Amino acid sequence: MDYDVAIIGGGPAGLSAAIYAARGGLKTVVFEKGLIGGQIVLTADLENYPGFEENMSGFDLIDKMKKQADKFNAHFIEESVTAVGLEGFCKIIETSNNTYRVKSVIIATGAHPRKLAVPGEERLTGRGVSYCATCDGALYRDKIVAVVGGGDSAIEEALFLTRFTKKVYIIHRRDELRAVKIVQERALKNPKIEIVWDSIVQEILGEKFVESLLLYNKKTKEATFLNVNGAFIYVGIIPNNDLVESRVDLDRQGFIKTDMAMHTKIPGIYAAGDIVHKVLRQVVTAASDGATAAFSAEKWISENKENF
Repeated sequence: MDYDVAIIGGGPAGLSAAIYAARGGLKTVVFEKGLIGGQIVLTADLENYPGFEENMSGFDLIDKMKKQADKFNAHFIEESVTAVGLEGFCKIIETSNNTYRVKSVIIATGAHPRKLAVPGEERLTGRGVSYCATCDGALYRDKIVAVVGGGDSAIEEALFLTRFTKKVYIIHRRDELRAVKIVQERALKNPKIEIVWDSIVQEILGEKFVESLLLYNKKTKEATFLNVNGAFIYVGIIPNNDLVESRVDLDRQGFIKTDMAMHTKIPGIYAAGDIVHKVLRQVVTAASDGATAAFSAEKWISENKENF
């Protein structure tokens, strides 16, 4: 076998799994085709990770986690995983360059933003349409922007945008927000934020850059134009389950079902982080998932050592 544990994905779940697996004496590899850390790297202020009273950036936290995994000799490979063979005691990981034989696999591939799928969105992406306020917020200094959505991410990013912008509209399809109460209260009290209730975006308009949104009010049945310089979309996430979708149990949204030990229905295969069916998707829950998955993998390998 090339490795005891292969972790697909280098976000908080994958890094946590790498730390626990490598520290537990398992020969560990992490496959990450892009930026180590995933979406959390783009977060400027992380204020709810236990143990850190002062705000820290997602980049700083990931940097610490990566160094910790390196200290325990976890191996990182920057290759895209193209296929996985999960059955039997020898699991196969195929990448764009190589094939690896491993004893167990932890799937930590995360999720990606859902799009509105309205006219103008694709054409103006990067030209006023964004899915990351932390990445692009500073580009809208003293301008007017809209945030589409009503969940935690939408409201938190709207608050972040008020640091730079002149005004932030929150476009929400319902008459109440879905974000946690403390975040809602901050938004409702912020003088730069105005909420447009019961409305959906039907089109994003502009020649070279975003100039306005065509809104439809579901209660009044009226269509109006809202002049903005940018639109930040937060209407949900889609699990990155392409590698395993036909072989593990998924919920209705496509997230992987596991038990409390992060087992999937396939022996030796685990899932952790945003890819998993669960109530809360945060850095702290991803780290917990990763630790649990690594512990379970170590136990499974030990119990089946005569088969390797």
